[in-house]
Amino acid sequence: MPPALHHPTVDVALLTESRYAATSAAPHDWYLRNILRDDELLQNALAELGLSSVRLDWAAPDVDWSTFRCAVFRTTWDYFDRISEFHAWLRRVQAETRLCNAPETIWWNLDKHYLVDLRARDVPVVPFQLLEPDAPQNLHDLLDAAGWEEAVLKPCVSGGARHTYRVHRDAADTLQERVRPLLAAESFLLQPFIRDVVQTGEDTVMVVNGRVTHAVRKVPKAGDFRVQDDHGGTVHHLDPTQEHVELAQRAMAACDPVPSYGRVDMVRDKHGNLVVMELELIEPELWLRHHPPAAHAFAQAIAEHLQ
Repeated sequence: MPPALHHPTVDVALLTESRYAATSAAPHDWYLRNILRDDELLQNALAELGLSSVRLDWAAPDVDWSTFRCAVFRTTWDYFDRISEFHAWLRRVQAETRLCNAPETIWWNLDKHYLVDLRARDVPVVPFQLLEPDAPQNLHDLLDAAGWEEAVLKPCVSGGARHTYRVHRDAADTLQERVRPLLAAESFLLQPFIRDVVQTGEDTVMVVNGRVTHAVRKVPKAGDFRVQDDHGGTVHHLDPTQEHVELAQRAMAACDPVPSYGRVDMVRDKHGNLVVMELELIEPELWLRHHPPAAHAFAQAIAEHLQ
């Protein structure tokens, strides 16, 4: 194994993954270009505070993480496909340098079982049922008992709509056979299908140090329910209402410890009320390019994390 690479003059490691570790993007690669633009804004804001930074693949084998004052999760968007490797890496690196967000936050937010805690702390969340691999359950029976005509099934450890399915009660038995090996291998989350997602979109509110910086609305392409741009979804500016702000801050305040940065994905339920779909606290897309001042708030949060 080659000797570890040292970065003795760099304060902050911005964690990415091998697919996005390049320093420039091809003209047609809008996806990487967006990533690099967001990180450029953050790096410039850090520099204004006197903090140096470098983008690094979290899984690079030759990095001495102890040489950094802090490692900040940015675009580690392959961790859920390499979860055992990521767990081992996280256990090692949290002992070698400071992490932002804090290790306790990362471990908690890795698994959607955290929704149980949010619900217990009186944060309004989309209703859900947990399907554990050691207690296989019938999808049709679950939908029938809950009174849900349609639902969304997704893994408790996931991202980018991995193994995410929209299921109608009449087709539940067919999907059950298709996903049986998956249900036997890992925990899944079953939630009612929120029609407002396809009618209006999913609202995402960015929160830094407990304060809302900006918001966007993610809209799925026609005929789909997945809002990720990987699947053809589009992102639009959103002026957050007081309702957005209050729910986002309430959700973040329910975390222990309170995250330095993150986002709250929310939708309107059948009664028209905003409820939390997910908290993204590990490697949230923050759309800094949509609101550059947020990069300065983010940099300040990192600086305070170092104090």
